[in-house]
Amino acid sequence: MKNLFVVIAALMIMAPYTKSEAQPVDQKKPNIIIIFTDDQGYGDLSSYGSPNIRTPHLDKMASEGQKWTNFYAAASVCTPSRAGLLTGRYPVRSGMASNVSRVLFPDSNGGLPEREITIAEQLKEAGYQTAAIGKWHLGHREQYLPTNHGFDTYYGIPYSNDMDPVAGKPPYWDYADEPIPFEYYNVPLMRNTEIIERPADQNTITHRYTQESISFIEENRDQPFFLFLAHSLPHIPLFVSEKFRGHSDAGLYGDVIEEIDHGVGQIRRKLEELEIADQTLVVFTSDNGPWLVFRTHGGSAGMLRAGKGMTWEGGMRVPAIFWWPGTIEPKIVTDIGSSLDIFPTVSFLAGVDVQDDRVVDGVNLTPVLLGEGESSRKEMLFYRGATLYAARKGDFKAHFIIEGAYGQFEEKQVLETPLLFDLREDPGEKYNVAHEHPEILREIEKMVEEHKETLVEVEDQLAKRESN
Repeated sequence: MKNLFVVIAALMIMAPYTKSEAQPVDQKKPNIIIIFTDDQGYGDLSSYGSPNIRTPHLDKMASEGQKWTNFYAAASVCTPSRAGLLTGRYPVRSGMASNVSRVLFPDSNGGLPEREITIAEQLKEAGYQTAAIGKWHLGHREQYLPTNHGFDTYYGIPYSNDMDPVAGKPPYWDYADEPIPFEYYNVPLMRNTEIIERPADQNTITHRYTQESISFIEENRDQPFFLFLAHSLPHIPLFVSEKFRGHSDAGLYGDVIEEIDHGVGQIRRKLEELEIADQTLVVFTSDNGPWLVFRTHGGSAGMLRAGKGMTWEGGMRVPAIFWWPGTIEPKIVTDIGSSLDIFPTVSFLAGVDVQDDRVVDGVNLTPVLLGEGESSRKEMLFYRGATLYAARKGDFKAHFIIEGAYGQFEEKQVLETPLLFDLREDPGEKYNVAHEHPEILREIEKMVEEHKETLVEVEDQLAKRESN
């Protein structure tokens, strides 16, 4: 009888880990916080190798949680990357990737379609309170705003902070080594669907995003919540509060990163103060690589090749930290992961089914987060606009098309023989090994063809303009 009780007790302990895909790991649903930066490079945190930017709060989270070294954004520019994160689907599936327009602009008429299901809508189904704070860039018309995509509240700038430039002012690259007045960009600050400030004072915007986040956490401390904090920076033009001006050893760009890091520390301290840190999963990552054409204002991809806009590693591989005290054990993870995977992962943790009426490209990373297994992601596809340029399978990555960064005007090359790189030994993509591994190229080409067979033509949301 005693042995029977031991067996029953053991089964009860194991039960949360052996439930069906739609069941949470714990009976209490965890709070979810995603902190998403804009154009921050792989090498822009001290824990990821920056020699002159200090990020003690993020470094502490990386040392206490999981630091991922092979984590990819869904795209190498803003709008499609955000669509991929929030839906778990390659943005080409939703019409949020385009060969006509890279991103949405203030005169765009399109946005994330109503038919798409976001993380916020998933978590609302599980009883979560939801808030989007910061940059949206998935459509600024009312029908596309966060409040129509599962978020209870929204506070932020609806598109990139370099849009709505004031006529007569020089372009940013003419003065990219010095700060500028925020009035040069007439971007709106919104609360829900109303504009509350224009132009938004971007010198204080990072601080205000952090304070709004803390207020939301305090208000929802006794119920499960989802906070999507998408910083407008370090996308150019760069702005920083007076307190952090000159704070870093890396100029204005470093000041911006260190202010973001300070805000992460404030959020972390609030979670600990409210005694809900062990109930909260915090994910920190970036939407794409650094915008290198802006020199010291564009950040760094570290040892990775190239940056924003390109499908080289520097444009797509981003820092990623998962922190959940008491649940995630400290570890450096070299498995492949992607922002696409956040959707099915948090769906599982909240006990919500992932829809079977559409292709969801993300995979559930919970086994890795809990230390129970490896990532089931073995492949990654790299789009530029709506065209597939490269693909990774295991350690190898093939490039079928190469092209320079936006603003560099390098000629597009469709390669007769694809380039192939062994990313385990050569993450900087310096040494082409295509002739040594023709069989691997064939495997990757087959994988790409199988993926293309799953695509369904949809309306290009980014090409739609007011005059259309």
